[in-house]
Amino acid sequence: MHLVGKKTDMASGWIAVVAGALMRDDGHWLMHRRPPGKHHAGLWEFPGGKVEANEMPIESLVRELTEELGIVCHADACVPAIFAETTPETEAQAIVILLYKVSRWEGIPAALEGGEIGWFTRPEVLALDKPPLDVSLAQSLFQFH
Repeated sequence: MHLVGKKTDMASGWIAVVAGALMRDDGHWLMHRRPPGKHHAGLWEFPGGKVEANEMPIESLVRELTEELGIVCHADACVPAIFAETTPETEAQAIVILLYKVSRWEGIPAALEGGEIGWFTRPEVLALDKPPLDVSLAQSLFQFH
């Protein structure tokens, strides 16, 4: 997930971000490792990125997964799952991440924008070093889904 060129919601002063929790048939989940030189470099996250102006979150997710992983997924395969947010007190700019559970896609995911990807079991995902919001997302996702 990348936040380069951050664009905020001018009315509320926060950044909307989408992420996908892709699960294979064998129960393994895809995680992306942030490349060197990026914010949170070396940490694992759910892939995704910021919602652009005039985009609905699901449109952003479909676009981001194509750009980052080279896969095609359709909106009907993406189900809203959980969200996490920072506050202006904890970050310079508040961020809200909307996580979607993605059940099917076309193509083989690859790390097209740097870093690496891997497939992990639930306990492995929970044990990975992750940015704070991804820690919260993973804990909530696996508690309720």
